[in-house]
Parts: sequence; structure tokens; C-alpha cells
Amino acid sequence: MREVMAIVRMNMMNKTKRALTDAGISSMTAKDCLGRGKGLVDMHLLEGAEKGYEEAVAQLGQSGRLIPKRAILMVLPEKLVNRAVKTIIKVNQTGKSGDGMIFVMPCTDAVMVRTGEHGNDALDAVK
Repeated sequence: MREVMAIVRMNMMNKTKRALTDAGISSMTAKDCLGRGKGLVDMHLLEGAEKGYEEAVAQLGQSGRLIPKRAILMVLPEKLVNRAVKTIIKVNQTGKSGDGMIFVMPCTDAVMVRTGEHGNDALDAVK
């Protein structure tokens, strides 16, 4: 069993949720978050600033700011992890900076509070 955490653009949340559900992964938690990736400077803004565009110069000073994102958290049986990762990539990959990030981490147990089921029995069934 693994925990999959995906950070995606806010406007891609509904498409991602629908695609995961269509792939047989319906259990998830989502929350708003702020973040940024490796790049601290947008090269297009830098080029615009070098050409003297005032708008680019003004925005360049904000390039280190944190961007609103959505975090999707799922605990999945091993057999569903690759399907989830591929689905998230397929929906969110534009080739541009800010497409998101996926983290896959070990998870030792899951317990359904209502029934007391443990492990894979508490998770989405593999279809």
C-alpha cells in the first residue's frame, strides 16, 4: 500500500478527479495549498524585462511568490499506484512549468473507522 500525493493546478482539479474516478480510483482527499517548483525566475519575464517592458519588470519581482495549487491525497493498493500516476500525468501534462508534482510514499496501514477494516480491505478495490 502506498500514499500518492499529487500537486496540480487549481483549474485541473475537476478533470483530474473525473479521470481518476474513471480509472477506478474514487477515494481521495483534496486540499488547497501554496507552492512553487524549482524555477525561481520565469525566463519570458526576464526577456521582457531586458527589453524594457514595464509589466515584465513589475512581475519579475513577484517570481518567487507561492502559487495556489491543489493537493490530492490517496492511499492505494500497490496494483493501483501506477494507474493513478499515469492518469494524473495524462490529464495534467502540458509541457510547461507548473504542471505539478507527484510523490509516492510507503504507507504501513489504513483503518476504516466505520468498520475497523485494515490494510487493503479499507481501500478502493482493484478492478
